[in-house]
Amino acid sequence: MTVTSNNLVHRHLLKGVLLSGMGLLCASPAGAQDSGQETALPIAVQMYTLRHLGSLDDQFAAVEQAGVDAVELVGDQDVSAEEMTTLLDKHGLEVISSHVQLNKLRSDLDEVVAFHKAIGNDTIVIPYLEEEARPTDKAGWQALGEEIGELADDLAQQDLHLAYHNHDFEMQSYDGETALEILLDAAGPEVMAEVDVAWVARAGLDPADYLANFEDRLFAIHAKDNAPEGTAEDEKGFAALDQGVLDWAAILPAAEAEGNPWYIIEHDQPADAQAVIEQGASFLKSTLVDVVKR
Repeated sequence: MTVTSNNLVHRHLLKGVLLSGMGLLCASPAGAQDSGQETALPIAVQMYTLRHLGSLDDQFAAVEQAGVDAVELVGDQDVSAEEMTTLLDKHGLEVISSHVQLNKLRSDLDEVVAFHKAIGNDTIVIPYLEEEARPTDKAGWQALGEEIGELADDLAQQDLHLAYHNHDFEMQSYDGETALEILLDAAGPEVMAEVDVAWVARAGLDPADYLANFEDRLFAIHAKDNAPEGTAEDEKGFAALDQGVLDWAAILPAAEAEGNPWYIIEHDQPADAQAVIEQGASFLKSTLVDVVKR
């Protein structure tokens, strides 16, 4: 079943107007502006990729060096809102979203809201379900979706949005629908999808085809690649963008056809995190120019 929404209001709509009105060009590395002629592509870095690269200051510097000006956080990154804002300003970065565990939303929603409003982030993403928290039948996924929909309603009252990020286990099929589709249908139109295409492929589905299920509700794709089978075992079998086996010539237009998504560079266990985000940024900038039609 296609998961759709007719009332999704998000910053991407404004971004679309700006891009179409100003003309679309690649973002340059920080400090390399061209008299206001350039406008950034919707590219971000998931900070989990850089978790072993020194301090948060070091990690933000790596994103800046890669020429990317937006990030997706992991929770509060173990810093205060004041420190986060200082570091974001230092490196010229915008927070587009943050991964926050479901249990944290259940137990400390007010704290989550306060932090993210303080740093100017308006989108929370549920990133992962521990094995014991994963439903085992369609009814269970529906019930979980309903609960997540209620959380989205609570967040909406604070002008925040909620999205859900998949792994491979949400690709389990029940009566012809994946668990992710069932969850989002039950959650209602306010809950968006952050589709990790590498995990979709690992579950045996075609990512480009699968993206057609999320018309108007595709917040982002996690732009990551799978290495050829049996390789990169020290990196959990993942690869830098365009260095693996995924068909990006099909995936990127399919994502763009479903709305105005962000393209968030991620790698679960990179041997060289800086190289991964620089390769990802370079690849997306060179390809999205011909794909993103805002």
